[in-house]
Amino acid sequence: MSQDQNSVEKWMEQSGIADLFSTQRTTQAMRDALARARDLIDVPPPPVDHCEDITLPGADGELAARIYRPYGAIEGAGLLYFHGGGFMVGTLDSHNALCQRLAAVSGVSVCAVAYRLAPEHPFPAAVDDARAVLDAALDGALSDYGFDAARLSVGGDSAGGNLAAGLAQDARGRLAFQLLIYPLLQLVEVKKARPRWQEGPILSVRLLEDIVKGYLAGADASDVRASPLFENDLTGVAPAYILAAEFDPLMDEDRAYSERLAASGVPVTFKLWNAAPHGFLNMSRLAPACIPAIEHAAKALAKAYV
Repeated sequence: MSQDQNSVEKWMEQSGIADLFSTQRTTQAMRDALARARDLIDVPPPPVDHCEDITLPGADGELAARIYRPYGAIEGAGLLYFHGGGFMVGTLDSHNALCQRLAAVSGVSVCAVAYRLAPEHPFPAAVDDARAVLDAALDGALSDYGFDAARLSVGGDSAGGNLAAGLAQDARGRLAFQLLIYPLLQLVEVKKARPRWQEGPILSVRLLEDIVKGYLAGADASDVRASPLFENDLTGVAPAYILAAEFDPLMDEDRAYSERLAASGVPVTFKLWNAAPHGFLNMSRLAPACIPAIEHAAKALAKAYV
């Protein structure tokens, strides 16, 4: 085990964050633990000009959403952001600092979306909600908040990156950019052997197996709506920025998706953050790379609107 991996696991254990996603916890206990830990793991983000909670139409009722409009916002530029959490945890609050920092640094307005979660709402509920929100935004539902339907991007981390990648495939020619942060791109071969240093400390193969069970609930894991990596034709999808973490079992599939996009003629930037675990963009008090990584991603997002 490397010194970097030792140091990461040490601060994860000391902070108690590694236990948040223990497979011994119930889903509700995981949600409660994440809520309690939020202020312990994130520093306050830079201010934005306007922050407002709203609702947007989902596939089966209204969904909570949060608008972040930065100072000096790029006219019309808007990002729909879907939070991570294995399709089972995560809220607008758990990703508040990340989304606000993205908006403040990029100059792009962000709309964070709280889609329905498993196991109460298994696949394809989250996918259907994401599609409904994008359809509404493309129809002008966010125009009062400065979002131009012709200048929309999609983004998300982990499970949210899965949703964003699928949306980018569905809405070819209608999106400016896709921002994928250590995205979970396929749910089939979760038992593939990986090096010890790539296992955890937050996301493990064992937890991926639990995600498959809780989210898919028996549905076909090879369905491209669940596993966008399996889409055969990637031509014409929006330009992409893919951020990956070294200590993450998803690193290989993130790199593979980047390579497939490039082979299909899609402009793509792949950025690997060394000595960083899955989920580190939510840990600005603990992970030294967190803020630089968010700022790097935010600048890539801003560049899409130049």
